[in-house]
Amino acid sequence: MLARIPRVANPNLLVGFDTADDAGVYRLGPNLALVQTVDFFTPIVDDPFVFGAIAAANSLSDVYAMGGKPLTALSILAWPGSGDLEDLEQILKGGAEKMHEAGCVLLGGHSINDPEIKFGYAVTGTVHPARIKTNAGARPGDALLLTKKLGTGVISTALKRGLAQEAHVSASIASMLTLNSAAAEAMEKFEVHAATDITGFGLLGHARELALASGVTLEIEPARVQFLDGALEYARAGAIPAGLKNNRDFVAGCLEGASEFEDLLCDPQTSGGLLISISEPDATRFTQKLPAAYRIGRVLERRQKPILIK
Repeated sequence: MLARIPRVANPNLLVGFDTADDAGVYRLGPNLALVQTVDFFTPIVDDPFVFGAIAAANSLSDVYAMGGKPLTALSILAWPGSGDLEDLEQILKGGAEKMHEAGCVLLGGHSINDPEIKFGYAVTGTVHPARIKTNAGARPGDALLLTKKLGTGVISTALKRGLAQEAHVSASIASMLTLNSAAAEAMEKFEVHAATDITGFGLLGHARELALASGVTLEIEPARVQFLDGALEYARAGAIPAGLKNNRDFVAGCLEGASEFEDLLCDPQTSGGLLISISEPDATRFTQKLPAAYRIGRVLERRQKPILIK
């Protein structure tokens, strides 16, 4: 659909929507560019304060994925007129606290009356034009790193069905609340060629976009991918979010090989980690700098399919 949207040429537009990247980037000067993004969704946890904080962390993630530093945010809220105002206050407080943690200034926002609750932010950040990390720069020979475990979508679905253990939910929430700021800071110190955050399209969906944008094939080793505790068991028990099925269809024609973990590789993540394509010599040093990061594969010359499951 975006391919049919008219494009207006502008020499200062450094990253647009052509490669389905995480955010747009607009150059203000030789050493400064704006990074802009927007994201919002329906509640995925019961605690309104935690939901607000997760929504904020998720919205900030796109700026970090571009190598940027978030500066300001505007909230986006859909709230039923008869909704509990105490819950609303907690959502807003949770989001504001997470924005404060990120050093991002909350400027205000906009709300509408809607029977279905939705919340998120439009975030603006900055980046040096020479340090932008896009999804279009992966090179054959690079290592592929992931900075968080997968499984938040399956665990959230298990929670809604009354299947999830409290310890598994708590670990999933802790992961979603963790900002990708440390990963963004680490990217500045090493030869990172491409990056994207793993959110609604799941690992394979976002890997597909990175592979197509870069003109390469990504070889992913499912045995290396780390999952949140309980995620595998809940997936096997049928706690499959609707978005996972859509993601599986989305990547079906771009995938060579199969894995018993394929469902979780397509699991839609909220505030997931970063998928990073980094020069092989720097990969080990990156994981030493950021212990949460781990290898999941490598980048190959372009083959028939953009994703190869090894």
